[in-house]
Amino acid sequence: MSDELISILVLVVVFVIATTRSINMGALSFAAAFGVGELVADFSADHIFAGFPGDLFVVLVGVTYLFALARANGTTDWLVHASIRLVGGRVALIPWVMFAISGVLTAIGAVSPAAVAIVAPLALSFAARYHISPLLMGAMVVHGAQGGGFSPISIYGSIVNGIVDREKLPGNEVALFLASLVVNLIIAAVVFVVCGGLKLPRTPVAAGEAREDDTGKAPAEAEGRLTPARIATLSALVVLVVAVLAFDLDAGLTSITLAVALSVFWPDHGKKAVNEVTWPTVLLICGVLTYVGVLDEMGTIDYAGKAVSDIGIPLLAALLLCYIGAIVSAFASSVGIMGALIPLAVPFLAQGDIGAVGMIAALAVSATVVDVSPFSTNGALVLANAPDVDRDRFFRQLMVYGGIMVVAVPPVVWLALVVPGLG
Repeated sequence: MSDELISILVLVVVFVIATTRSINMGALSFAAAFGVGELVADFSADHIFAGFPGDLFVVLVGVTYLFALARANGTTDWLVHASIRLVGGRVALIPWVMFAISGVLTAIGAVSPAAVAIVAPLALSFAARYHISPLLMGAMVVHGAQGGGFSPISIYGSIVNGIVDREKLPGNEVALFLASLVVNLIIAAVVFVVCGGLKLPRTPVAAGEAREDDTGKAPAEAEGRLTPARIATLSALVVLVVAVLAFDLDAGLTSITLAVALSVFWPDHGKKAVNEVTWPTVLLICGVLTYVGVLDEMGTIDYAGKAVSDIGIPLLAALLLCYIGAIVSAFASSVGIMGALIPLAVPFLAQGDIGAVGMIAALAVSATVVDVSPFSTNGALVLANAPDVDRDRFFRQLMVYGGIMVVAVPPVVWLALVVPGLG
């Protein structure tokens, strides 16, 4: 048996054990990375650690730390009330507002995880207050970010269009953008209906009406006051947005720096916030991605992609490449997998049997629409920032939803974009 097949089988075993024995999948994945890396691939420990997602670790810790501070001092409650007033008290509109904000942020140049890091904590705090499904709200934020993610001036759009130019393939920037926007908009509409969006209040409600506190009384109207701590936190959130969008600073490092600065002045809030960082989620995500890094270094991903490219039926090969993009991207970098798969598609695109524009759009959509998976950066941010949820249950919901995206979306975009021969 080849090393690549062994590494895939070990991944399957990790999933089975984590599901049946309730062991943190991240811890299992670290053990798998050590076993496969050392015994099968003959990697050194340093080589294995090279796959540790240090940037994502800092993003998860930094963003959850900052917004835990915001929850501790009541800033998120104030923002929720302000959001209700902004839409005239119509709770049913809020998920679509979050979809639109995320989409605009990525369309004008924010990388998708940065947009989700900014929007998801507020959106999920709102969901907790007004009894909206966290899966619905998280999906709306992620699909909004991906819907705007391929505009001609966006990060994803620029990268994919650059790869297309480099490979001397025909491209269409507007078609790529519209394909992603339409697919994510349709998925968001379906999720909105399935997850109870039609049952949300469409008539105005008062800001404190939807949820009572532990005493059975409406939340204190003190939430409407701007205290010094809340003013400082709101200023920190504005600084985070400007730093990430205008100056391209790292969302994680910026968040943790701002959280530390706030903790210096309000240490009681800071102490409480550190304990609310979702450390089991951090372990889970970092462990899985470290093992995926070992797979990448072993050549397992390239092995699967080349095996598909060697198939003599172009349409079937195109569908399988879309599936590989979706499966791998659910655990790894969407941009990285697009950068690997588009060149792999060049040989049969050059034959003229497959339209390049449709194929590239299908690959791009397949590789990004699955980012609601809890193992991707966006899904991990949603999982980590959901307050007042059964986190194990929510993790399973995100995993199932991500699995549905992996199974269902590639054949749909293949039928819509590849089979007609667009481009």
